[in-house]
Amino acid sequence: MTGHPGASAWFRTFQPAPEAPVRLVCLPHAGGSASFYLPVARALAPRVEALAVQYPGRQDRRDEPPVADLERLAERIADELRPLTDDDRPYALFGHSMGAILGYEVARRLQSEGRGPLRLFVSGRRAPLLDRGDEWQPGTDEEVVNEIRALDGTHGDLLDDPEMREMILPALRADYAAVRRYRHRPGPPLDCPVTAFTGDADPKARVTEVAAWSRLTAGGFELSVLPGGHFFLVDRQEQVLRTVRDRLDRVPAVAS
Repeated sequence: MTGHPGASAWFRTFQPAPEAPVRLVCLPHAGGSASFYLPVARALAPRVEALAVQYPGRQDRRDEPPVADLERLAERIADELRPLTDDDRPYALFGHSMGAILGYEVARRLQSEGRGPLRLFVSGRRAPLLDRGDEWQPGTDEEVVNEIRALDGTHGDLLDDPEMREMILPALRADYAAVRRYRHRPGPPLDCPVTAFTGDADPKARVTEVAAWSRLTAGGFELSVLPGGHFFLVDRQEQVLRTVRDRLDRVPAVAS
C-alpha cells in the first residue's frame, strides 16, 4: 500500500478496516463534519473501510478558515485523495447535499487522470447542472438556525448553545456561500455508475431533479426514493447502507 489516510488532516478513519477490498470516501453536508459518518463507518466495517472528509473550519480543524468555494475545496480534496488512489484498493465516493456536489467534482478531477472512483453515491441533492438560481442566502444568525431546524438537520439543538453556535456558524455560512456561488461546468460525463438517494419530501432535492444525475454519467444510473425530508439519511440509514453494501460487495477481495 502506498497511501494511508492517517497521514492526511482531511480524512478520519473511525473504524479502520485494513482488509476491506474497497474504501468509501464520505463527504459531509453544508455545516457538517466528519463525525456525521461515524455510524456509517461502524456499520460498513469490516467489508468496506469508510473515510470521512473533515473540511477546514470545524471540530479539530476549527482554527483553519473554511473554504467558501466548492471548486477550490474539490481541488484540495482531490489532492489529498490522489495518493490513496495508488493503493491496491479501489474507492467509491458518497456525498450528502453539498457533499454530493463535492463528490462529483472530485470524481471529475480524478477521472481525468485515470484515477476515477468505481462508483459515486449522491444523496439529498439535485443534479448540479440544474441551476435554479434560488439558493437561500443566510441573513441573521437566527435565520440560519431556523433554516437548519426546518431541514431537520443535526445541528438544530447544538445551535441553541451560544458557544456551539459561535463555533459552528462561520463554517455553515461559508458552506452556504460556496453552494450559492457554484456553477456547473460542462464536460465529459463520468465513467462510473451513479447511485442517487433522496427523500420523497425533501424540498431541496425533488425526485425529478435528483433523477437528472443520469445525464452526468455514461456508466449507468439508479435512483432510490425513501420516505423523509432533507435528512432522510439519518432515519433511513440502514436502507441506504444496504444499497451501498450491495453495490460495493461486487468488488473482489484484494489478494494478500
